[in-house]
Amino acid sequence: MKLDALPPETFTFTEARNAGLQVRDLQKLLDLREIERVGRGRYRRTDAPFADLSLIEISTRASLATICLTSALARYDLMDAIPERIDIALPRNTSHPKTTASVHWHSFDTSTFNIERRETPIEGSSVTIGMYSPERSIIDAFRLRGYVGYEIATEALRNWLRLRGSRPAKLIEIARQIPRSEGPLRTALEYLT
Repeated sequence: MKLDALPPETFTFTEARNAGLQVRDLQKLLDLREIERVGRGRYRRTDAPFADLSLIEISTRASLATICLTSALARYDLMDAIPERIDIALPRNTSHPKTTASVHWHSFDTSTFNIERRETPIEGSSVTIGMYSPERSIIDAFRLRGYVGYEIATEALRNWLRLRGSRPAKLIEIARQIPRSEGPLRTALEYLT
């Protein structure tokens, strides 16, 4: 088999064909468990290092995919709950791709989409995915508290305030740029501080 000709991480069917493999070769590699299916038309060598396959699939299906809301808050250890699905934001009017990963897609306004958005590497791969900063994630939790729950937004803010270097003024400055978020955030800050 031409396993060495395949990329060390994830690859598409087209990339496998360009490496000289046919459909039957891919099927044989799957049967021998030398590769695994990551998602629709995407594969990965089983000898590759551990990686979050769901995030890899999401990122390769939607280049602007951004971890947001409870998923971002959990990754920053600002909440105790573990989200059932991965919260992913895309700019409004961008289609949400089909994935095998359990995703809850959100459409964020294009004018505010990139505020506090950073690219972060996905462990065990060379793929990156967008993720909102802790501050933006808290602001979005207050802005979308009907979806997230007021308790989660308050818990995240409380945990963020306990961190060294947390600056409520910075939080308010970011909130001013995002509609419907400054008022509820100010109220919570007054209550918690």
